[in-house]
Amino acid sequence: MRTDRLELRTVAIALLASLLLWNLPFGGVLLYPFKLLATWLHEMSHGLVMLVTGNGLDRVVIYRDTSGLAHATDQAGPTALAFIASAGYMGTSLWGALLLVVTPTAKAARTALLVFAGLLSLSAMLVIATPPDDHFGLYAVGGMAGVVAACAILLPGRWRVAVAHFIAAQSCVNALLDIRVLFRPQQIVNGVPTESDAHSMARSTFGTTEPWALYVWAGIWLVWSLVVLYIALRVSGSRALANVAPFGHPTASPPDGSDRDERRRSPETARGKTAPSGPADTAGS
Repeated sequence: MRTDRLELRTVAIALLASLLLWNLPFGGVLLYPFKLLATWLHEMSHGLVMLVTGNGLDRVVIYRDTSGLAHATDQAGPTALAFIASAGYMGTSLWGALLLVVTPTAKAARTALLVFAGLLSLSAMLVIATPPDDHFGLYAVGGMAGVVAACAILLPGRWRVAVAHFIAAQSCVNALLDIRVLFRPQQIVNGVPTESDAHSMARSTFGTTEPWALYVWAGIWLVWSLVVLYIALRVSGSRALANVAPFGHPTASPPDGSDRDERRRSPETARGKTAPSGPADTAGS
């Protein structure tokens, strides 16, 4: 099977499987590790912007209910807080789309998965916190790093691409599904009601946490996630289709038996005849 056809097929299968499993009775159980992975992407996106804005990243906590928190070292100002609050939902879909685009081949998928596993391991060692008597986040992130690395090393090429695309599709789908909680009055983190990223964003930009302000930012992030997924599918799918479709590729001679082009390029001509001449030089001497 050609790599381009494989890419197109695995992208479609990954998205369809993701959407199907989320609507099956026990699909959420099967997708639980991917939900944790999306939480890790979400919180690490917060953490990355904390570092970029100079507020520092103190720790990231991931809970069993797939919620999480990223804690800055310093108190962020209104502008920095706006960027930090937006990074979670916008970053999750962006990382998923990037993984989808950069894994068109088995070799690329292996490299991307190994880098992904390395980032998971590094975060587990440096920033994943362990609350008192709860080491779940550390074990979960470390375990995901091991599984992703094993997939990169042990799986055959076709399956490596499929796994990379499924992880990417799950990240994009989870980014869309997670935004739904922003339309609820409260967000639950580890069983405790708390303010959402939309609250922080609305307070930083509109100076209020009225429902309309929350819905504005929830809607903006939803549109962002859809646009990012659409662009990723267009880039990935167009690249595959460009190779699968015959457009732009050399074609065989027409079925009428004409071989004029072949004779024109042939160094041999019939006895007593000359090869066709090029256009006459009409420039003045």
